[in-house]
Amino acid sequence: MIAKKMVNLVEKNSVIREMFEEGKRLADIYGEENVFDFSLGNPSVPAPSKVKEVIKEIIDSEDPLVIHGYMSNAGFEDVRDAISKNINERFKTNFSYENIIMTVGAASGLNIVLKSILNEGEEVLTFAPYFVEYNSYVENYDGILNVVSPNLENFEPNLEEFEQKITEKTRAVIINTPNNPTGVIYSEDVIKKIAEILNRKQKEYNRQIFLISDEPYRELAYDNIEVPYVTKYYNNTFVVYSFSKSLSLPGERIGYVVIPNEMDDHENIITAVTIANRVIGCVNAPALFQKVVMHCLDIKPDLKTYDENRNLLYNALKDYGFECIKPQGAFYLFLKSPIEDEKQFCNIAKKYNILFVPGSSFACPGYVRIAYCVSTDMIKRSLPKFELLAKETLKK
Repeated sequence: MIAKKMVNLVEKNSVIREMFEEGKRLADIYGEENVFDFSLGNPSVPAPSKVKEVIKEIIDSEDPLVIHGYMSNAGFEDVRDAISKNINERFKTNFSYENIIMTVGAASGLNIVLKSILNEGEEVLTFAPYFVEYNSYVENYDGILNVVSPNLENFEPNLEEFEQKITEKTRAVIINTPNNPTGVIYSEDVIKKIAEILNRKQKEYNRQIFLISDEPYRELAYDNIEVPYVTKYYNNTFVVYSFSKSLSLPGERIGYVVIPNEMDDHENIITAVTIANRVIGCVNAPALFQKVVMHCLDIKPDLKTYDENRNLLYNALKDYGFECIKPQGAFYLFLKSPIEDEKQFCNIAKKYNILFVPGSSFACPGYVRIAYCVSTDMIKRSLPKFELLAKETLKK
């Protein structure tokens, strides 16, 4: 019999993954070219050619006992040093290699941070809509996830409710910008207001409240919109980063956590996060890809395809009568369901072999997430089906 903690997870297996499997099933029936799967945030733009070149160079020139071996649980010092210098140059920060912990992607980064700071029964706040796995990550360490309700006008954080929900049990706040699933980017003004609220609440409750900035989509920002670097505004900030989207390497599971010296008790926290990397079972981030990303830090993602997809899909859906805000970053479009039950809307869409994810998976029912990190050709082929879907579900 499985563990009690797993029973609920098995019963509520990720809807995103279920839709992905449904896409494969439909492709077997109707042909891959006739199925329009917008469910999974899997980059459709290949990794930059330099990644392949660097892999070959490293394998041919470096000691295999190094590139395939253990190192410090925090990662290779030269890799962490290169990352810290790159961040400093880009964002005018002042980090060293000691402030960087290499991780098995952003998911592992979030887990080792939460393991290091959460006590049983403490609360973590986040803003709806949010990435569904935050629930599990917090529950992994016996914490409680509290959710700030969504601002349905523009999906900016509901700051008034946020301040009201911070209590003496609040240990951390998770933000995700650019946001999955809305594509919204929090402005500098919003980040400053979040920091002001947290600073007040820290003084009120005389306890440390951490801000965890989950940033796998940082590099995917359109129209020259700047994504603020959060450590500059609030001292007790962790930055959790992944190369999954910026370098199209989701399967390689490589990322890092930033822990600034300005954080209260930063030395003990750095040590705790490093040990957590080991004791949750990861031990260390993948050795080869630590070395690979070190040589690819200056590569900017090719946003041309994603931006073309964003504009093509957004403009078409608006023309058909659907309601949605234009995403500023990431590669998701959050569409308002034309019928109250968005799961029913998802089922109707399946009649046209269109697959997307219900908003209730992101604590925001009444909407659906469309991942446009697909081929532009697939979007073009899907548009007549979206038009038929609009005619069936949009009531005049």
